[in-house]
Amino acid sequence: MIDGVKIKELKVIPDDRGELMEMMRCDEEFYNGFGQVYMSTTYPGVIKGWHYHKLQEDNMVCMKGDLMVGLFDNRENSPTKGQTMKIFCGTKKPLLIHIPIGILHGWKNIGTEETYVVNVVTKPYNYENPDEFRVDPRDKNKQKEQLGTEIPFDWERHDH
Repeated sequence: MIDGVKIKELKVIPDDRGELMEMMRCDEEFYNGFGQVYMSTTYPGVIKGWHYHKLQEDNMVCMKGDLMVGLFDNRENSPTKGQTMKIFCGTKKPLLIHIPIGILHGWKNIGTEETYVVNVVTKPYNYENPDEFRVDPRDKNKQKEQLGTEIPFDWERHDH
């Protein structure tokens, strides 16, 4: 587990009208304010990542589809520096993933349909000076150039 990352299993509550799923509350330990809520989709097989933030925290939920989420801790003074995490989530396994400042993160749609992700972030998007730093998910040389290290994460599926 990467220091500061929190995972909350979500409960779907069905009734005769449909379903309700509470994702995040302001009285939870990892809630650090509200900046913006947005929805993002990803086509099958596409990787969105790597990226990280210097000012904002993310709280993401995959609402529809299936994702493999990758996390990498490259924070200088972190007790888990250099560690990765792989989390599988989506329609069949709803999770809220809290991603602290500085953690590189991304995801790959591992399903056969478009995924829908809702993200509650602690800062609004700044169009003039975005707090988003991107790193190529496959090019290890570019990773080393940008970060001083390669990200030890494999996005590919391995059938055994």
